[in-house]
Amino acid sequence: MQTPPGSFGLPFIGETLSFFNDRDFLKKRLKKYGSVFKTNIFGNPTVFMTGADANVFILTNENKYFSVTWPESTKILLGSDSLALQRGSFHSNRRKLLYQAFQPRALASYIPTMENITDNYLKKWEKMDSFTWYPELRNYTFDIACKLLIGTDNTSETILGELFETWCQGLFTLPINLPWTNFGKALRARKRLSQEIEQIILKRQQAEDLGEDALGLLLQAKDENGQTLPLAELKDQILLLLFAGHETLVSSLVSFCLSVGQNPEIGDRIKQEQNKFSNHQTYSLEDLKEMVYLEQVLKEVLRFIPPVGGGFRETIETCEFKNYSIPKGWTVQYNIGNTHKDTEIYQNPEQFNPDRFNSENAEDKNKTFGYIPFGGGIRECLGKEFAKLEMKIFGAMLVRNYRWEILPNQDLSLVAIPTAKPRDGLKVKLIKN
Repeated sequence: MQTPPGSFGLPFIGETLSFFNDRDFLKKRLKKYGSVFKTNIFGNPTVFMTGADANVFILTNENKYFSVTWPESTKILLGSDSLALQRGSFHSNRRKLLYQAFQPRALASYIPTMENITDNYLKKWEKMDSFTWYPELRNYTFDIACKLLIGTDNTSETILGELFETWCQGLFTLPINLPWTNFGKALRARKRLSQEIEQIILKRQQAEDLGEDALGLLLQAKDENGQTLPLAELKDQILLLLFAGHETLVSSLVSFCLSVGQNPEIGDRIKQEQNKFSNHQTYSLEDLKEMVYLEQVLKEVLRFIPPVGGGFRETIETCEFKNYSIPKGWTVQYNIGNTHKDTEIYQNPEQFNPDRFNSENAEDKNKTFGYIPFGGGIRECLGKEFAKLEMKIFGAMLVRNYRWEILPNQDLSLVAIPTAKPRDGLKVKLIKN
């Protein structure tokens, strides 16, 4: 049986540069080869598989045909102890442990802090004549993640924030360790980040109360042998949690601001729904559940502009899909963006329409794994409910109190890697209602 059609490109780098730089990389190859094709990116033969059926095949065969993998640069920068790289029972044990920081009781306790930080940022933006939203949202989400997960305040303004940004820039690059490459800079940033996080851990260990945030839970956790987690693993897990609670979330928030800004009638409907909460000083989980239309808008944002284009897996056993052989050792990628634009699942998928997710239409239920902004299977995003909570609080407080104008003469086309964002960062003017 033959492997899928496609081209491996140049020696060593394959088609990696096209993957990064050509916004139509996937579209061109889907047109030429069909929904399953091969290429070579990040130095490895890779099969792109698009559509809900491909998602089901990949995401339900974890540990049978496929296992987690990441580009080499990502593996190195996340660290060998990171949950993102673990497999089998070790992965499931650590995931259960870290999930405690995202269960409903913990989420409810996060609401006042999220509201407070959101309010501070909104008041700051209101005073600015105009600003670029993407970098501001990076600071906003990082401050919330750091406060709620490791207990530090205004962290975006510290060296930790600066180092974290440099580290993020190298995560999805060619792993060329030279002083001027993004990867080389990120490696040096990781070393210093590790030192900063170590100081935070040691300081917390000396406190009388270890706390109930993610760091506190990790410090109190015991491994399979009844031992506390080693310092090296603690540092890698904290780094992953900060990344998970920040990088994809900022993409989702800027996409919300862009989409609602371009569709003011949708903003009006969100505001109308918010009127019933106008007497509430703070939101409860019950209040947030009642924001049905806002929920539909957020779901449509994640369908229309998913923060991540897809996910990688390593083939651990040669297998077959659609009469093609996928050899052991090759990488596969399931595709989120293409699935979310599938006309067999969504009516007029190129149109931004939150009503596709109302109880009557429920288009996301048309096919299993036809809606996967957070991935799926046993590796579905651990911070999914944390992200949804923060998005809802941000969206509710923003639209309830403000409107915004998207300024002219800027490039709003999307850059997809590492996460989706408008090319010029979304320049706006915020106006209080």
